[in-house]
Amino acid sequence: MATGARTAMHTDEQIITLGQWLSPAYPVGGFAYSHGLESLVETGAVTDTDSLLDWLGDVLRYGAGQSDARFLIAAWRADAQDVGAVDALCRAFAPSRERLQETGLQGAAFCEVTAAVWGFDLAGLTYPVALGRAAALEGLPPALTARLYLQAFVSNLVAAAQRLLPIGQTEGQRLIRALAPLISDITEQALAGSLDDLSGTAFLADIASMKHETQYSRIFRT
Repeated sequence: MATGARTAMHTDEQIITLGQWLSPAYPVGGFAYSHGLESLVETGAVTDTDSLLDWLGDVLRYGAGQSDARFLIAAWRADAQDVGAVDALCRAFAPSRERLQETGLQGAAFCEVTAAVWGFDLAGLTYPVALGRAAALEGLPPALTARLYLQAFVSNLVAAAQRLLPIGQTEGQRLIRALAPLISDITEQALAGSLDDLSGTAFLADIASMKHETQYSRIFRT
């Protein structure tokens, strides 16, 4: 457990704090990133609700979903002097320039506003590491933090898909609900493991993020 973590707040206060941090209104700029989805839509690899659900599931199981959950938990558990090492590994684990940009810029924005509002010593961290560290300092439970982080991650990608594909609001919410059990499973796996269990085998998603760097027409940064 991180040093200096405060006594846990009541559950309703914890949920309210995490709801604020992970709200689309929190100024981290998540709306600008598609995690390579825009490239997959361009090439026809993702075309509808079913293929989007498959892609989201793979990203959660084998890509950034499971690795970000592990980085978040590791940052929550780390002492102040060890958070930098967790962050360095998170940066090294990014498979492309755009994916590094995605986690780095969102993390920097999260650190800036959270430090200003909550008064934390928080700066220059990747997104999952920043959230894990802030949650530890605020005394928020790691399981709840990781679950809501992954739900926000999926929700942002569904919102991106709705700008790229003919997928309506109701169908988008069905997708998010369908992935809830997987989010819980990934969170439990991250809690039971460590950074020694890191892996990344969402190769097509990683390649899509690389191709997006040179895509001719695009509306997202990644």
